[in-house]
Amino acid sequence: MRTRSGAIVLALGALLVFSGPVAAQQAHVVSSSEVDRAVQRKATPAAADRAALQRLLARPEARQLADRYGLDLERARDAVATLDGPELAELGSRAREIDAGLAGGSSTVVIPVS
Repeated sequence: MRTRSGAIVLALGALLVFSGPVAAQQAHVVSSSEVDRAVQRKATPAAADRAALQRLLARPEARQLADRYGLDLERARDAVATLDGPELAELGSRAREIDAGLAGGSSTVVIPVS
């Protein structure tokens, strides 16, 4: 009898221990796919701004300007990865404007200085 009640107590104990994590996993307020979508929406503007800056720095006109003024274009490309927040958004916006002007055949680049 003692072994039987010991086994029951052990089984109930194991059931309680293992049911806690299972219940916690099922009680999510937000699904993991919703979290993934939120992270992607947040990351997408920054990724787009970085891509715009990298595209602009890869243009031959950027190489010519860098050579003319003795600027290290590789260092500028590496620095794009460190940009964040409003600074990244502003530079990304400017990069898209400049890139659009150059793609349209404009031979003059105007960079507004705040």
